[in-house]
Amino acid sequence: MLLLDASIWIAAATPDNRWESAAGSLIRRPPRPLAALDLTLYEVANVVGVRYRDPAGAKTVASLVRRRSRDRLVPLDPELFDAALALAAEHGLSAYDAAYVAAARRHGWTLVSIDVRDLVSKGLAVTPDAALYP
Repeated sequence: MLLLDASIWIAAATPDNRWESAAGSLIRRPPRPLAALDLTLYEVANVVGVRYRDPAGAKTVASLVRRRSRDRLVPLDPELFDAALALAAEHGLSAYDAAYVAAARRHGWTLVSIDVRDLVSKGLAVTPDAALYP
């Protein structure tokens, strides 16, 4: 299972993003089933809807997240929250990034992100290219 963080979904919908092609390919033709956190929907709304001022685009991307993740849209629960806080402190991550890492670890999934500085460089996630061509 591949757990895609919000950066992947957003990159796939952003034509001028350098990761757009790899992220889009990963979503369209995943080598393994896809999953997301319910948090992803809020992150997409914040970036696409608010920062990019494209509420319609945010709805489209959020719908794609729900469709492609199907029944694998992971909700926050107390144990995941606690694990995320511990990981945030241990690795110097935001609570958002740590939640993805915690969920991936809990389920034995591969986390995919374009956050090279905070996640990929620390061995906590792989890029979309690495997920496509392991």
